Amino acid sequence: MSKFVAVTACIAGVAHTYMAAQNLKKYAKKNGDQIKVETQGAMGFENKLSAKDIAEADAVIFAVDTNVREKERFDGKKIVKMGTSEVVKDGSKAIEKAHEIIEN
Repeated sequence: MSKFVAVTACIAGVAHTYMAAQNLKKYAKKNGDQIKVETQGAMGFENKLSAKDIAEADAVIFAVDTNVREKERFDGKKIVKMGTSEVVKDGSKAIEKAHEIIEN
């Protein structure tokens, strides 16, 4: 079991942000992994990741179509970056990629 944190953010900050977050949670759970997802949408930060969450994570997933706000919080972490549409279509791919970077 791995521990991941993720940030989702689309240009409009509405639908894809939340659909990507749900898909990441769904596929992490299916895989037996833990994940905490921060959304950076039209409403600002939701479920903002703590420094502890980030420090304990094996890898970070950015499912984003725009810049991650406060990106420096993730300095030194292994990061997978994908577009929100890609994660909405196939959330399992993001989880697989996160596992790959942990192993390498």
